[in-house]
Amino acid sequence: MDSTHSKTRSQQRGIPGLIVHWLDQYGDEVYDGHGGVIRYFSRKSRRAIERHEGREPVRRMWEFLDAYKVESSHDGNTITVGRLHKRIKR
Repeated sequence: MDSTHSKTRSQQRGIPGLIVHWLDQYGDEVYDGHGGVIRYFSRKSRRAIERHEGREPVRRMWEFLDAYKVESSHDGNTITVGRLHKRIKR
């Protein structure tokens, strides 16, 4: 379930719904230590998208593969969506 905040942020930051869907399906996750789970595209998850969706869709959406999504670790609701500007610490 997406929050109003996450939908607004996704629209403001220009992140297509397909990317959010791919984050749910293929994104790697890491706990942020504050009750959230960050989903992002690693090298491994990008390869998985290419295998399942094809190379052409990935090539066309390449500019959005720096997106991330923060979900609540309690109920799985989406908190926010954004674009990475630095690496995620694991």
